Amino acid sequence: MTTTFPDETMLLDDADRLRAAAAFVREHDSATLLPLLLPGLGGPDLKELAEHCRFAHAGVLLFPPDTDGLRAQLADCGMAVDTPSHPSVVVRERLARRHQRDPAELDVRILRPQVHGAAGESRAVEVFALIVPPNSGLERIAAYERTRRHEAHLAFEIERPDPLVLRDLCAILARHGARPDGGGYNPHEDGTVLYFTTPSDAACGYRRLELYAHGGHHDALAPHLDHSDGYPRPRRGAPQPAETLLHMLTGAWTTQALASFARLRLPDAMDTRTAHRAEDLARLTGTHPRSLATLLRYLVMLGVIAQDDHVPDLGPGPNQEGGFRLTELGALLRADAPASMRPLALMYGGPFYHSFGGLDHAVRTGQPAFDHHFGENHFDHFARDPDLADLFDRSMAASSRMFQPLPAHPAITAAAQAPAPATVIDVAGGNGALLGHVLTAHPSLRGVLLERPHAVAAARRLLDAAGCGARCDYLAGDFADVPPGGDVYVLARVLHDWDDDRCREILRHCARAMPAHADLLIVERLLPADGSPSLATAWDLHMLCNVGGRERRADHYARLLADVGLHLHGHTPLPLDAHVLHVRKTTAQGPSRA
Repeated sequence: MTTTFPDETMLLDDADRLRAAAAFVREHDSATLLPLLLPGLGGPDLKELAEHCRFAHAGVLLFPPDTDGLRAQLADCGMAVDTPSHPSVVVRERLARRHQRDPAELDVRILRPQVHGAAGESRAVEVFALIVPPNSGLERIAAYERTRRHEAHLAFEIERPDPLVLRDLCAILARHGARPDGGGYNPHEDGTVLYFTTPSDAACGYRRLELYAHGGHHDALAPHLDHSDGYPRPRRGAPQPAETLLHMLTGAWTTQALASFARLRLPDAMDTRTAHRAEDLARLTGTHPRSLATLLRYLVMLGVIAQDDHVPDLGPGPNQEGGFRLTELGALLRADAPASMRPLALMYGGPFYHSFGGLDHAVRTGQPAFDHHFGENHFDHFARDPDLADLFDRSMAASSRMFQPLPAHPAITAAAQAPAPATVIDVAGGNGALLGHVLTAHPSLRGVLLERPHAVAAARRLLDAAGCGARCDYLAGDFADVPPGGDVYVLARVLHDWDDDRCREILRHCARAMPAHADLLIVERLLPADGSPSLATAWDLHMLCNVGGRERRADHYARLLADVGLHLHGHTPLPLDAHVLHVRKTTAQGPSRA
């Protein structure tokens, strides 16, 4: 392949730079381009990047005098003049910082006219257009940016992004000399951008690389911006302590805004592609238009929905604010979303929200605030109300994405490959989501689910629907009824409900039932030993307030296990800050059965 780089002599002409970028996009693909950007990249690191990162576009910053001038430039280069545009939040902020201007003075649009690769792949040139009217005072910015080419970059779209993939890809780039160089979240198109500068010896005319992930990936964005050279997080300035505390104090408003969004079934009336006016959504959901608009604007601020500047066929009229559509984040609250988080919103904005009002009681007495508020513990309270019990089970299933890597755990794969059929016993397995995930991945395995009677009925329905019911037995009972003879036992999100004495009792029941060769897999969130931020710390407070249990560190679990003759072999991370602890009997610390 012949590699074409932009000719330095044409960099000052917008149309020529646009043509050069289009030619570059047509020639390259991820596998050939990444080693040019990152000298020395090869082997597994190149394979990992090329597998997850699709070469999507080359970026160029243009300076048309107006939108008609921009359309003329696109037409001169044979590109679609009707390509839709959106405000560019990230580049506007970067330009404002670089030139010490108020962002409100800069009208930066982003559009992506399509360009096809050598094999017909759909790609684009990402055009950032800073409108520079004559005599506007912005001509100096344009002249500087044309020569420095700060915004020229090559972009790779991450396919199937998740926090672990993002973290691994950023680590690979860092190992090969790429340095964080800003980024941000654009709510207008619901996308997260991470910029990097490439090494100075890169064999490519572009010195900046972009990773683009659809959706709001704030956990990846925050540390990236913290390590960016000269680009602190975009904000008006460091917040004052009173402002920071005020945001904290209004956290309850966020909980109720999300819960109301779910209760009113607004997510089910929206999607991620079509923008709807607040008036139309009000008619669909039976809500007050002006009040609904207030809620929607708050949800835009949270990144749960996005507000578009234009809605087709909006028609004339006063007070038109554009339309609202779901972001990838907000789509998780649709009732029909895979692993929908709607039940969690209803639970955290319902019973658990009310009980948290008595947190001071829990701290003062050591007794759950839930019991104090409702007059009984949450297990009994939910069991007496079938609808509430169903909501609780569905809310537990909403976090089932933490179980996705579990079928690949060595203990389970060894059981699946054993000569004789093996059995996985899920103790207090809820509605069967975890067991169904394991049995679906391994058709040779059988399952046993131990649960309360009402939960067994729900699990039977779910596993039958998943096609696993014929390979599963159901046992209604308590922890004392853990059946013997299993090959792999699972305790998922169970021990954190209880104090240490009750945990030892539960673990004794498991140890008594486990054959010598059996493995026990415990899924819990682990409190970090170094005190770093973690969901486990938040759930520790939740357990105190609502259940009377606690989250624990790994060494705490190791001591509890040792007390009942079990040994912690190790633990590996799962999504949502969870871990799977691998446990065997102390007298059987050799490898699992194979």
